[in-house]
Amino acid sequence: MVLAVVISGTAGAGYLYYRHLNANIKKDPLNIGAPRDRATKVRANAAGQTPLNILLIGSDARNSKENQKLGGAKDTYNTAPRADVQMLLHVSADRTNISAVSMPRDTLLDLPQCTDPETGDVYEARSNTITNDSLGRGGPGCTVATWEKLTDIHIDHFMMIDFAGVVSMADAVGGVPVCVDANIHSKSSDGHGSGLKLKKGTTSVKGVQALEWLRTRYGFEDNTDIARAKAQHQYMNSMVRELRANATLSNPNKLRTLAETATRALTVDEGLGTVAKLYDLSKELRKVPTDRITMTTMPWQYSTTSLGRVVPRPGDAAKLFRLVREDIALDGKDGTDTPDSSDSPDAADSASAADRAAADDRIAVRVENGTRDSERAAVEGRADAVADLLVGKGFAKAVADPSAVDGEKTTVVRYPSAELKGDARRVAEALGVPLGSVKRSTDVSGVTLVVGANWRSGTAYKAAKDDDDSTPDTAEAINGSDEKQCMHVNPDYTY
Repeated sequence: MVLAVVISGTAGAGYLYYRHLNANIKKDPLNIGAPRDRATKVRANAAGQTPLNILLIGSDARNSKENQKLGGAKDTYNTAPRADVQMLLHVSADRTNISAVSMPRDTLLDLPQCTDPETGDVYEARSNTITNDSLGRGGPGCTVATWEKLTDIHIDHFMMIDFAGVVSMADAVGGVPVCVDANIHSKSSDGHGSGLKLKKGTTSVKGVQALEWLRTRYGFEDNTDIARAKAQHQYMNSMVRELRANATLSNPNKLRTLAETATRALTVDEGLGTVAKLYDLSKELRKVPTDRITMTTMPWQYSTTSLGRVVPRPGDAAKLFRLVREDIALDGKDGTDTPDSSDSPDAADSASAADRAAADDRIAVRVENGTRDSERAAVEGRADAVADLLVGKGFAKAVADPSAVDGEKTTVVRYPSAELKGDARRVAEALGVPLGSVKRSTDVSGVTLVVGANWRSGTAYKAAKDDDDSTPDTAEAINGSDEKQCMHVNPDYTY
């Protein structure tokens, strides 16, 4: 959004200035992991749209005097950088919502094999390793590979910023309001802490103070990286609101300064390596209203083998990743919004046509019995029973398929082409099947309901906790329009 304002405002600067800005941007390969660990790219929807997944990385590199001064820890000067902030930004295919998932830097994961693009050095796969080590294994492309291996979410781009970049961008933006519920000084007697010092209430932070806010863990809540992620979410939501409220800059010198800052602050993948491409991305992000932005933290639990470290919480973390992978909004409002016709009328018309369902009695549904699993045989007559259930609900063209099919763990509705998507979703809605279980597939010729092993009896479908489409409570979701967010200060760090 900053770039959209900047570039439009500096349009008169000419071709040579754009070349200069392009030269500022640092680039690295997107994914340097082994092909076997990469996630499959998502297919386009009926309107030709695909989601955008962008990994945001905050590097703690001390590779310059400025970064060393800001980051401290002299003994780490010019050592391998670490990805201390990792946040996956998911922009929905229809551009109606954005979901963000932060991963605590203390998370233990299996890191994939990565190959340094400059030296050719191969970093072998490692197990039970802290996630922020991934950046030092060949660069940001290894952090991307780590996320893809864990989540099976295809990542389209990354954007990385270091300490100095955060300070310069925070100055350029002009201040971001943040809130604490007590006076805070993040500095302990033994030297721990970011140095952040704020009075109770709301303060607009910029420059070094903004960096201190984003780095603070000693002083927020329980002094862990989990609380730090929450503070970062508050900052980002507030920054978005500030930018949208003050999205006009008329001073040419300020615009040029901001353009220089933005392009010098970032390292991006080659697919985002020009001002024009960054501008195109900014236009996509601007389509999403603030109240459809949801910030979350990967559900976690403490490791039983490493003190102070965390691991993905079984069930909940996988569910959150599934929701993102299947482009299901984390705010629970899927289907309530359509793309802004002023931004893209053709896309809006196309999307609404694809989502439109025929009358229930005109929808042909084939019902298959997929109730077999590794321990139990298929329930005899189950396809007939559910087909009769659909007929009773008004789907007169529902019929049971008597042929044997493979078992399905959970019930799913499949459809072959875009024009049947609305019909498939209507069938799922009528039965109470989560919309995340509606899948496009070339293996079927029409709307096909496969009754899974999770629905072996009864007429009421009950989604399991990990099968429904609600965001897990353990993800601690925060809405982008919530202006009441305020960080709780640890009593040991008040003044």
